[in-house]
Amino acid sequence: MKGRAGGERGKTMRQLVLCEEEVAGAEGSDRAEVIPLHEEAEEPRQARGMRRAGWLLVACGLALLPWLYVLATGLQATATAAHWPVAWAGLDALEALGLIATGLLAARGDRHHALAAAATATLLVVDAWFDTTTAAPGGDFATAVAMALGAELPLAALCGRLALRTLSRPA
Repeated sequence: MKGRAGGERGKTMRQLVLCEEEVAGAEGSDRAEVIPLHEEAEEPRQARGMRRAGWLLVACGLALLPWLYVLATGLQATATAAHWPVAWAGLDALEALGLIATGLLAARGDRHHALAAAATATLLVVDAWFDTTTAAPGGDFATAVAMALGAELPLAALCGRLALRTLSRPA
């Protein structure tokens, strides 16, 4: 009954009382008739659409599997990127925005922080992955691993925990 107006709730309760009084006051009645409070409705259209979208996503994921083989066997071991600093600065900027948005929404008690937390956790894991896999051997690689283990992955775990904890609780 959560979210209903008091008047609507009262109306429903009065209808139940009237039904019980009518059944109790009926002459020659040996048994009460059970009247369902609500009819079984057809499955909402949105649920069917959600299921279809889910199967479409599964099909797309499966279609990507052969592409992974093509990438793994066909790409060059090294590459030059024209906008390398912009790519990394952009990723880190998105992470900063995600952390700020998640923090502000969580501090306000807004349940939407779960969405920002999930997106931010994903960005942080991607950053850790690309930092470590693109780092040059030696000091660069050690720094990338230290950043991944000391900052990016723990923050991703915190964001993931916030998202899962919030989404597993009823509204």
